[in-house]
Amino acid sequence: MRQLGVKKNLVHNWRQLEKEVTDLYDMATLAVEEGDYSLKAEIQWELKKLTSWFERLESQLIFSGDYDARNAMLAFHAGAGGTESQDWVNMLLRMYLRWAEQHDYQAEILDVSPGEEAGIKSAIVEVKGDYAYGYLKCEHGVHRLVRLSPFDADHARHTSFALVEVLPEAEKELDIQISPEDLRIDTFRSSGPGGQHMQKTSSAVRITHLPTGLVATCQSQRSQHQNKETALRILYTRLLELERVKKEEEKAKLKGKRIEVEWGSQIRSYVLHPYKMVKDHRTNYEVANAEAVLDGDLDGFITAYLRSKVGEEK
Repeated sequence: MRQLGVKKNLVHNWRQLEKEVTDLYDMATLAVEEGDYSLKAEIQWELKKLTSWFERLESQLIFSGDYDARNAMLAFHAGAGGTESQDWVNMLLRMYLRWAEQHDYQAEILDVSPGEEAGIKSAIVEVKGDYAYGYLKCEHGVHRLVRLSPFDADHARHTSFALVEVLPEAEKELDIQISPEDLRIDTFRSSGPGGQHMQKTSSAVRITHLPTGLVATCQSQRSQHQNKETALRILYTRLLELERVKKEEEKAKLKGKRIEVEWGSQIRSYVLHPYKMVKDHRTNYEVANAEAVLDGDLDGFITAYLRSKVGEEK
């Protein structure tokens, strides 16, 4: 039913785009015939909007992965550098939340571990919507920031790193079978900011999958039950990603291809000083408007990456 809903939405969007293009063509034709150029700015704006819409729908035709149409989970981890890297994670979190908002995706922060002074040590965000994983999977990797530090008394230039993991959301029992005996569930008191109830009771939950050693923790929800449910969702998603990576490695070995440790690679640099530029090191796509990118304007990078994969051997 989920797959059917995704396909129906895809067909509906293409038909809606066709209607919008026809209406714009009729408007432009009428304006030319009557010599009315007062609509020129409006027609240009509509054309730009429809072109962006077309490119987005065209990108969906590229998706061929088993999980591309699913929701996505984003896990953020600060690199070495203390407060600098933790503040960089906070900036990345805001960037992806803004991107999701601009594309009518639902984004929910499932868990967050705040830094001691500022920023965020780690966070997990769920992004819901058609092809959320397909679009965001290219964001998986290490992101590098170069800027003048707001936390340095000398205002020196600093380089910060953060890891962004992008995982397809698991559909629990449909994807992964887990025996209750394989789980160890521990509870503890929540740390960091929160209400008195959260910090006085053992509401935080840590779930360990004994066969693999994978651990999922949640302490941001209001009750132990909510934390447990969220931790289970995270665990299922991490187990699905583990299976997906194993399958990719097996395919690569059969084809004799080199296996890249992509999660550990630096995929993009965000330079705010001495000049401003954001560059993707995989596609060489770059823009000078770094502020717009940090405000969620990622479509150029996503489209460039997806198009670079067209024609690759399945």
